[in-house]
Amino acid sequence: MNLNIVLYEPEIPQNTGNIARTCVLTGSKLHLIKPLGFEINEKQVRRAGLDYWKDLDLEIHDNYEEFLKKYGDKTIYLSTTHGETHFDEISFKEGDFIMFGRESSGVPEEVHNRHIGFRVPMIKSSTRSLNLSNTVAIVAYEALRQIGFPNMK
Repeated sequence: MNLNIVLYEPEIPQNTGNIARTCVLTGSKLHLIKPLGFEINEKQVRRAGLDYWKDLDLEIHDNYEEFLKKYGDKTIYLSTTHGETHFDEISFKEGDFIMFGRESSGVPEEVHNRHIGFRVPMIKSSTRSLNLSNTVAIVAYEALRQIGFPNMK
């Protein structure tokens, strides 16, 4: 496994499907922290992930505390619009955990304060942020570039 992509309470099924596809094609494990804003077997999730679901390394956690109990001793980076460090300034390593918050509201402050935050730079505007699946792809490929695209063509 190259990376661990963690979605904290994702809300939009199409984003999760797209991210699942990215995980399969990058050799990354996908972690979903409940509650989810959809059923994992919903048509929109399956359609966005195409026929890649059978190849996905997926772990679903009942809540954030359960996730921390299992992986809290690992380095967990957090993509956040409030981060001071740009994503390309992080020194990613194989197996790192990279967390992304809810599409509508990110993560609660107590979750935010537990992890190393970074941001994808954007122009200041009235919009909040990039689409979640786009952000995951940008960050994942930078992390993979840093570690030499292991097991990738």
